[in-house]
Amino acid sequence: MKKLIFRWETALLAMLVVELAIFGIVNPRFLNLGNLIYGTSDFVQIGIVALPLTLVIIAGGIDVSFASTIGLAAIVFGVATFYAVPLPISIAVALVTGASCGLFNATIIHLSKIQPLVVTLGSLYLFQGTATVASGLVGAGGYEGIGNFPQAFNAFGYAQIFGLPATLVLFLALAAVLVTLLHFTRFGRAVFLVGQSESAARFAGIPVAKVQTITYVVTGLCAAIAGLALSAYFGSARVDLGSATLLPAVTAAVLGGASIYGGQGSILGTLIATFVIGYLQQGLQASGVSSQISSALSGGLLVIAVAMRQGSALLADFIAVIRLKKSQTALTSGGK
Repeated sequence: MKKLIFRWETALLAMLVVELAIFGIVNPRFLNLGNLIYGTSDFVQIGIVALPLTLVIIAGGIDVSFASTIGLAAIVFGVATFYAVPLPISIAVALVTGASCGLFNATIIHLSKIQPLVVTLGSLYLFQGTATVASGLVGAGGYEGIGNFPQAFNAFGYAQIFGLPATLVLFLALAAVLVTLLHFTRFGRAVFLVGQSESAARFAGIPVAKVQTITYVVTGLCAAIAGLALSAYFGSARVDLGSATLLPAVTAAVLGGASIYGGQGSILGTLIATFVIGYLQQGLQASGVSSQISSALSGGLLVIAVAMRQGSALLADFIAVIRLKKSQTALTSGGK
């Protein structure tokens, strides 16, 4: 019971409850169940990319290019539908594009030995530029959108499954898959070991490059899924669809428990953190706070999250030392 109470996920859940209570007091309409459920359509795309990003961070890497991968995959889908490519094939091409972006990042990182942040920051602009050029193929210059998608595709953006928004169900299903992958498989254990020590993982026979590559590919694939979901929701594909997801997604992964040093993290924590961040932004807007200020608070939340995680680690080490000293004192006293 104590382990459950002192878990980071429990603290996040308590934070979410307090947050909802405060915004409910400020604006009672905020706590309307329908508003809370259907309001998730505005931020689940953050979680869709934050969940796989957690894998990347746990394995000792980082990927900031997913924000542009979202737009690139959406544009590729838009161009394919513009040329009357069948819907299933258009979706498949977009998903392959996202996975290829992740594979590109991993390949460059492992071949060049350059820091992942530098590589993915460069690919952030590379993918964005590629998406802009691709949109020009159909006359959608700049950040103009590509629309006129099949009705069946657009319907997904507002569809319901078991009374819940389809995008929310997609997010929860993805979380279930990644929870199983990370916490109940050999691959998941390898991800943690690689993040804790690459050299030790290699001595243990773990293919470090392969494990890290898979995490980047999964992130690119999920970014493409987010791009398709956003395209269906807005009814158009745009280059800048993922621009607003970069800071919130990184914040969700770190706030959820992923250590920037690798080796630690939780899909469940990222799941809860996504709701914390999403409802924070919605609650601030419902309280009359401008979007600029809410974005600034999201950045502040990232700094606080890193500080809290580091502080909790130091506190745990301090408590462990105190307990060790007490046990040694007890043994010494018993020996006398």
